[in-house]
Amino acid sequence: MSNRRIKLIWDFRGPTSAKTAEHHEIHLTDYIIAEKLDLGITGCKTYSEMHSIAFLVVDESKMIQVRDALKPHRGEVYED
Repeated sequence: MSNRRIKLIWDFRGPTSAKTAEHHEIHLTDYIIAEKLDLGITGCKTYSEMHSIAFLVVDESKMIQVRDALKPHRGEVYED
């Protein structure tokens, strides 16, 4: 069984993208607690004043469950 981790990503655009991403990360943390997920890796990153992301890292085995529940915009393999 794979032990890869997947970084699920939500993109936010516009002048309030950084604040929106920060707020979305709160909801991702709440989801981790509610669903008792093993990993607790979340974050947000600002690329420019018009583009920020929020992300959640999950085990590959949980990716489909989380993807279907939270509808991320995209995902990628997570590397430390």
